[in-house]
Amino acid sequence: MIYTLLQILLVSAGATSAMTWFSYAMSKKFRELYKEPVLLAYAIDKMKIKIAEKTAKTSGWISHYAIGFLFVLGYHFLWLDYPELVSPARVLLLGAASGIIGILSWMFIFEMTHYNPQINFKGYYIQLFFAHMIFAITARVLYSITLTLSILIKSYVTL
Repeated sequence: MIYTLLQILLVSAGATSAMTWFSYAMSKKFRELYKEPVLLAYAIDKMKIKIAEKTAKTSGWISHYAIGFLFVLGYHFLWLDYPELVSPARVLLLGAASGIIGILSWMFIFEMTHYNPQINFKGYYIQLFFAHMIFAITARVLYSITLTLSILIKSYVTL
C-alpha cells in the first residue's frame, strides 16, 4: 500500500510538472496566460474566499498538483483493471480523454467563478488538450519506471 501511494505521488508530481512546463512554454511562445496554477489562483480569488494573495497563489499550485494526483489515481485503477490501456495508442486515447475532461472542467470553473480572463480561449483549450496528452504519456512512462523500482525495492527492502 505504501509503495503504491508513493508511486502515485511520484508519477503525479512528474506528470503534472511535465504538463505545467508545456503550458508555461506555450504561454511564453504565444504571449498568453495559459498557466494553470496561475489561472487556478485567480479563480480561487474570484470565489471571494478571504485568503492572502500569497496563499491564493500557493493554493493554485497545490490545487493543480492535487488534480494531477487524482488523474494519476484514476489512471492507476484503470491500468490495474484494464492492462490493455497501457499500450502507446491507448495511452494517447487516455490523454485525449483527459484533455477533454480538462477542457470541460476549465469551462465549468470559468462559469462557476464568473472568472473571464483576457485570454484566447480557443488557444488555451487547444494547448490544454495537448498538455494532457503530455501528462498521460509522462504518467505512463513514470508509472512503468516506478512499478519496476517498486518490485525491485519490495524484493530487497522490508518495511
